Amino acid sequence: MKKIIPIEEGDYYLTPEGYRCFTEQYHLKRGYCCESNCRHCPYGYNVKKGKNY
Repeated sequence: MKKIIPIEEGDYYLTPEGYRCFTEQYHLKRGYCCESNCRHCPYGYNVKKGKNY
């Protein structure tokens, strides 16, 4: 079971389209890569190659 990470100030921002975009701060708190090609992924996931770099 995945633990729930509370969302705090600085964990995300709203894009001009109205989507929530998680920041590097949030990804680091979460502690793992979800392999969804996140805009601010600190783990270096490359969706085209399917690998972390």
